[in-house]
Amino acid sequence: MTDAGRDKHETPVAQRRNGGILSVIAAFLLVGGGAAVATGLLDQTPPPPAPPASAAGPVSGAGTAPAPSTDPSGSTSTADPGSRPSSIRIPAIGVTSDLTVVGLKKDGSLQVPKPGPDYDKAAWFKGSPVPGAVGPSVIEGHVDGKANGPSVFYRLGNLRPGNKVMVTRKDGSKVTFVVNAVRLYPKDEFPTLKVYGNTRGPELRLITCGGPFDSNRAESGYTDNVVVFASQA
Repeated sequence: MTDAGRDKHETPVAQRRNGGILSVIAAFLLVGGGAAVATGLLDQTPPPPAPPASAAGPVSGAGTAPAPSTDPSGSTSTADPGSRPSSIRIPAIGVTSDLTVVGLKKDGSLQVPKPGPDYDKAAWFKGSPVPGAVGPSVIEGHVDGKANGPSVFYRLGNLRPGNKVMVTRKDGSKVTFVVNAVRLYPKDEFPTLKVYGNTRGPELRLITCGGPFDSNRAESGYTDNVVVFASQA
């Protein structure tokens, strides 16, 4: 995984520190944090679960974009290394995964787990707050696996308000979040501020692809993103 913080795209990161919208957020909409590669997915059955139709809509707590936990060089500047997340557990959908770390690509978009041993693991975006710090911590995961089966966040759309998400940090401490809402958003209408906006307390965003699969899309063939909103218990 490359560290995009040292290339020409470091300026938008600095802008986010001053309250602007990080350019990666806009580019991130193309992949939704958990974008799956199109190769080999056309035969997937059944499609990944989606939230109920009533789940589409606004979520409270949106605001301006949060300040990053990384500086323009791409290194974490404020987080105690021991507080960085190491694993995630979501009992309601049977997810237990070590957490890898992703940053930015050279084009300013968010990296996703690459093909290889970490492909089916969830990943924490190091430009977001560490879980348990104030702000929306972002964890992404693929919906389709490297073996053309379900990946780590395949059932993310099955989560419901009240379900718990537990994140373990490198120092052994645990942070528990409670799901507030599960939303399905068209990628072309991704609500940046609702997902990445400042929050009054520690929150969590889980993101993957969802909706119908469109083989004509240039990026991940899924037309939508599933986003889980959760707050610290």
